[in-house]
Amino acid sequence: MNYFSGFFQMLKQIEFAQPYWFLLLLLIIPLVGWQLWKRYKIQPPMLVTTVSPFVTGGKTWRQRFHWLPLALRVLAIICLVTALARPQSAFRRNQVDVEGVDIVLALDISGSMQAMDFKPNRLGACKKVAAEFIDGRPTDRIGLVVYAGEAYTQCPVTTDHNTLQGLLSKVDFGAVEDGTAIGDGLGTAINRLRESEAKSKVIILLSDGVNNAGYLDPYSSAEMAKEFGIRVYTIGCGTNGQAPYPGGAFGPVYFKTEIDEGLLKAIAQETGGKYFRATNSQKLKEVYAEIDKMEKTLISEVVFENKADEFMPFLLLGLFFFCLELILRMTVFRMIP
Repeated sequence: MNYFSGFFQMLKQIEFAQPYWFLLLLLIIPLVGWQLWKRYKIQPPMLVTTVSPFVTGGKTWRQRFHWLPLALRVLAIICLVTALARPQSAFRRNQVDVEGVDIVLALDISGSMQAMDFKPNRLGACKKVAAEFIDGRPTDRIGLVVYAGEAYTQCPVTTDHNTLQGLLSKVDFGAVEDGTAIGDGLGTAINRLRESEAKSKVIILLSDGVNNAGYLDPYSSAEMAKEFGIRVYTIGCGTNGQAPYPGGAFGPVYFKTEIDEGLLKAIAQETGGKYFRATNSQKLKEVYAEIDKMEKTLISEVVFENKADEFMPFLLLGLFFFCLELILRMTVFRMIP
């Protein structure tokens, strides 16, 4: 019983080495047709004095199950033909080699990121899209650097994305002195990747302003990234012209937005990356999706397969149905000539 129960569990994965034997199942059609024609068309006449017993009497169980021997023969043929088709089970083992990508997200948390041209504001939208980006890359090591007037590592590169997501959710304004130290933010992100042995090293640097603080020159940081083989994708975040900021009792206050696109383009060009401009939440999501496509993890898969013949259960079932049909035809369903 255990053998058959295990076999039926495996039926979903079964394959057939010689499926052309199934053509024999076409013989079932003339077999069934012949049996039906013989039963209902070739019946000898019988003279009786009255038909009342046939009208009032009900059908016996033998009459109700007259089709059973034929059904057993059909099942026997199906099982025997299936055995001839050489059913096989396949045990597969996959060996996956992952060529990972190490990524650091460098996120601007300066005061200008409070602008409400993104919903709920620039920082909130960036955190949401970054969280979705992280979820979409489960095999990569990802880290997080935040910067304003200074820069610091919120999370080193890690595959523990649950911890990373938790630290990302805690990112907020006021953690460091205000300002926009693009050079320091990029330099700190480089420091997280400079000893990485990954095949591909990437920094996604987002800024909504002009470099006005910090100790590192952004151009020098870009040259450093190039030396370490790090590709930098830069994102200019914010609408053109003016953007609303929280203003208190009288509603939002509008300020002029200024992004040093020339600097961000130069950083991307120097390192072999690309510059993007995101003017709303949807555009920001599209930017991260495009970067995700360009920096896909390479996965190679080797499949080891071991096959085993599984014809015996079908053969035994076919013989069982065939023998059962013979026994029934010679006993309870025996017909008098």
